Amino acid sequence: MKHTGKKLAISTGVLGLMVALTTVGTLALFTDQDTVDANAFSTGSVALSTNPTTALVTFSAMMPGDVVTNPLVVTNDGTESLRYAMSSVATNVDVKGLKDQLVLTVKTIDATTPVSACDDFDGTQLYTGDLDSSAGKILGDVASGQTGVAASGGDRTLAAAASETLCFRVSLPISTDNSFQSAATTATFTFDSEQTKNN
Repeated sequence: MKHTGKKLAISTGVLGLMVALTTVGTLALFTDQDTVDANAFSTGSVALSTNPTTALVTFSAMMPGDVVTNPLVVTNDGTESLRYAMSSVATNVDVKGLKDQLVLTVKTIDATTPVSACDDFDGTQLYTGDLDSSAGKILGDVASGQTGVAASGGDRTLAAAASETLCFRVSLPISTDNSFQSAATTATFTFDSEQTKNN
């Protein structure tokens, strides 16, 4: 009889525990909820443009000693700061090699009379050499990240909505000999830009 009483007490205890757990699961609680909406995101932009977009420096029937100089305006039409590099690819239409005989010089806008762009051609020199350089690099490098010093031919930086004028000069040295008569070449300048923020 004693064992039966113990079993009955244990069974009653287990049953009571189960009822208590079930009751807790069905209790009503006060609750509240808040939302935080309108978590909107947008991206900025870098947008490089040039003026003119074609035929920056051209000269027909050049003679030794001839020089052509023209300004190029580079503008950041985007909403964020950018850096840009410039490369050049030149091709000879014959076997005379005029692209390596011509001398390209790039400078910043005139220091003396900036209002007249490149008339004095006395800005900071950024590049001088072959029309397409040895590796095509004229200013900076298309590789990501800052390359070189902007004032000495490295990547150039432009704030949002800012622009700068570069002066381009191509000359045929006075020492050019007869082997370059009736020669021709064409160059394409390419400007590559990227964001400066976080880069």
